[in-house]
Amino acid sequence: MNLTYPSSLFSPAFSIALAETWDHLAARLHRKMALAASGTCPEKKQKFFPKLDQQETPSNLQTPVSSVAESVQSFSHQAVLAEEVVAFLKPQSGKIFFDGTLGGGGHAELLLQAGARVVACDRDPAALAHAKKKLAAFGDRFVCFESNYAEAPLHLVAMGISQVDGILLDLGVSSHQIDTPERGFSFQKEGPLDMRMGSSGRTAADIVNTGDLAELVKIFREYGEEPRALNFATRIIRERHHQPITTTLQLASLLAQGMRSGPRHPATKVFQALRIAVNEEINSLESALPQLADMLASQGRFAVITFHSLEDRIVKRFFKKHAVAEIDDPTWSAPKPNPEQLFHPSLPHSVVADAAELANNRRARSARLRMAEKL
Repeated sequence: MNLTYPSSLFSPAFSIALAETWDHLAARLHRKMALAASGTCPEKKQKFFPKLDQQETPSNLQTPVSSVAESVQSFSHQAVLAEEVVAFLKPQSGKIFFDGTLGGGGHAELLLQAGARVVACDRDPAALAHAKKKLAAFGDRFVCFESNYAEAPLHLVAMGISQVDGILLDLGVSSHQIDTPERGFSFQKEGPLDMRMGSSGRTAADIVNTGDLAELVKIFREYGEEPRALNFATRIIRERHHQPITTTLQLASLLAQGMRSGPRHPATKVFQALRIAVNEEINSLESALPQLADMLASQGRFAVITFHSLEDRIVKRFFKKHAVAEIDDPTWSAPKPNPEQLFHPSLPHSVVADAAELANNRRARSARLRMAEKL
């Protein structure tokens, strides 16, 4: 639930004056929801969190753009839900798979070891350099290129590939990006306020220092589900009148001022929202899903690993919409076949990391694997 007021009716100065009071209402609701989620009010937990309780955590490992050679040498990787992905995709000799988020190459390596051919892409030049070196032993069975996965179908067609037997998308920010201060993803380490997964486009600093109140509030609410969106947007606008906001700790400190301490840093959701906006992650996902589904061969399998509720809902709804065999309408005498059905309806809804994986990799705690099989 978002509490809003018609800011267009007030002057900017009056909007700023109202911000603290207005967001106090949203913060109270947020605290009640947090109590419900923690189990303090167990009878209310299902009301606020009926099915999904995910927090943003990093995905497979990628690397900084700023120094490719240095990044390749320092690259570390731990693919999440690797056994589950391989068990579902069923790679074997003669099959071709598309990995749209290559990262450190962990999932791709397992597919290649099973004898399959892998074509992969990533937005991060350093991730590509690392993966090429790591997977060179597989020869021409592995090919990769720099691209957003939403634009990958054009590259695949240009390569003469019109269909694939399986697709993997491992979404979200990478551990290496989080752990590299120069990339600007972490609010715990000083670095430029960048947050780009690739090497081009606007940065988080561009958004923070040029966006108006309405734009910032929309980004924080829609992409971060932040109940204090108006409060934080107002602080940012007030601060940048004095000096530009250019570093991660500068922004994190500004958002934390006067906030109660808790298990989650006050800047967490704002940083997530800015990253999603900078990289246009939601638009890319919504655009890519139907395009990639069209490239799946019959009986081909589609696996998507999500790390927060926004992207998970998009994947869940897409798979569900195209797995329903029949559709109905109150005005019809009987249900009709679904003309948009693409997938078998019998797969499990999702798979999460087991206790053993969580003990070995705490960043897998929010990973959720959703699966679909083409008719």
